[in-house]
Amino acid sequence: MLTATLALLFVLNLSLGSVSIPFKDVVSTLLGKGAGKATWEFIILNYRLPKAITAVLAGMGLSLSGLLMQTLFRNPLAGPYVLGLSSGASLGVAFVILGAGLLPLALKDFFLSSYGTVAASMLGSFLVLLAVLAVAARLRDTMAILIVGLMFGSFTSAIVGVLTYFSTAQQLQKFTFWAMGSLGSLSWQNIIILAIACTTGILLAATCIKPLNALLLGERYAKSMGINFGRARFIIILATSILAGSVTAFAGPVAFIGLAVPHMAKLAFRTSNHLVLFWATLLSGAIVLLVCDIATQVPGSDLTLPVNAVTSIVGAPVVIWLLLRKRNRSYS
Repeated sequence: MLTATLALLFVLNLSLGSVSIPFKDVVSTLLGKGAGKATWEFIILNYRLPKAITAVLAGMGLSLSGLLMQTLFRNPLAGPYVLGLSSGASLGVAFVILGAGLLPLALKDFFLSSYGTVAASMLGSFLVLLAVLAVAARLRDTMAILIVGLMFGSFTSAIVGVLTYFSTAQQLQKFTFWAMGSLGSLSWQNIIILAIACTTGILLAATCIKPLNALLLGERYAKSMGINFGRARFIIILATSILAGSVTAFAGPVAFIGLAVPHMAKLAFRTSNHLVLFWATLLSGAIVLLVCDIATQVPGSDLTLPVNAVTSIVGAPVVIWLLLRKRNRSYS
């Protein structure tokens, strides 16, 4: 069911936009038979297909990393960015956009390009990841790691605030646009890198399905079941960092998906078994972000809304409705 819905929304995403393309022509292009017009085929293959693939990869990566964090910390409000990865990425981008005047001319031209922004974002996330892993190796308390992650986030946000204070209006505008998130600016080379990173993170997470189920009843229960908790925690944090860090680097800090989609999957499938939730969350994340990307397109216009705004506007009422529906059923 979810797979069929994902396939349908994927094709629908390719057909909608400032230029409306018939559904059958989109399918023909994907099958290699060509569209009714050469212009339509060019738009599909060079603009809409990369954006749709990015939405699927980002939706899967963020939603799965959110599930991992919520289970590890046993906190329904935990998301993929609680370890400070998003703040680290923002700090890296802020340094190259807001502090570009301090860089040598040769480095300035590189870092202000799209590749430079991605490199800075990945470097910022990677440095925060190393710091979190170093702390995790010394701390036995999982909740302490959560607090440390939040402190890293606060620290990097403060530095971004200082850089923002001394920046020009043009620099602030560029940084704000990056912070709003974007799915449509990736080249095929970038998509391949993102796909490799997401696949690596997903495979790492798949090895932790049994430990995740054991962690539902706490760390002591997991250890009594023979789970190597330290190793499992390391892999979970590493998988989350790869998924959330790579998505943030290429698409910006996309909000809501990682926090809400795991809850949507749990409410829809009424299970806490991660063997089911793993796949349900992956597919649901891709579906939700595709729907949000469709909502960003204003039909008949070149205007595109920020994906970060749409994810919360579309998603928050859905989660509230699901929670109310669950409560009403529990009383009936």
